[in-house]
Amino acid sequence: MCTARSPDKKTSNEDAAVLIPVSNTSSVLVVADGAGGMRGGEQASALTIELILKSVQQAISVGSELRDAILNGIEQANSAIIALGIGAGSTVSVVEQNGSTIRTYHVGDSEIIIMGQRGRLIHQTIPHSPVGYAIEAGLIDSDEAMQHDQRHIVSNLLGNSEMHIAVGPAIELARYDTVLIASDGLTDNLPVDTIINTARKGRLSTAIRKLFKQTIEHMQAPADLYACKPDDLTIIGFRLYPLK
Repeated sequence: MCTARSPDKKTSNEDAAVLIPVSNTSSVLVVADGAGGMRGGEQASALTIELILKSVQQAISVGSELRDAILNGIEQANSAIIALGIGAGSTVSVVEQNGSTIRTYHVGDSEIIIMGQRGRLIHQTIPHSPVGYAIEAGLIDSDEAMQHDQRHIVSNLLGNSEMHIAVGPAIELARYDTVLIASDGLTDNLPVDTIINTARKGRLSTAIRKLFKQTIEHMQAPADLYACKPDDLTIIGFRLYPLK
């Protein structure tokens, strides 16, 4: 996992993340991104991580389903952020991993990307944003999205009474498939094919560090040369290795 605040600001990193081990063969991976431009972004993302962690740990202690724990944790975080009464918000993306099977849960535009060893895009979550929906509908492509003047708008956040959770299908990973969970600092700065080409190669830890460095460097490029959007950045990587 790599995380850092936006290279163009001196305030705190409003991203938060946690890797929750459940057993020797299962885990829960979470990235939350406090809504920029809104009060309490850092507090909202921290609350999100805290309450999902607490819900999953309770489920582990009594042997209940992780799916229910994740959904309950997200809903509890939503209620807690609303109760702050300051208009705070946060995205969240969660991967539930049980052996070679994963399931995704997300609210907002922090994305989950699953890729094969040879670069095939297996699954990508749809950002809850006008631009994300436009890409899914085929109205614009990913290159146009990176240049779009509304790419910063998010239509579904924790901290809203109308918040909804997108639950993905169960996905069976093949050996060496890679899963990325990242705040939008990644996908707002690098196209998906570049992300995949970097993340799938070599040791996972090295690939994640390389991807992180590449994204930060892109954020610092002259705005008139590249579609760059300086932002807080968090990346978690998971890869399925064969059992020895």
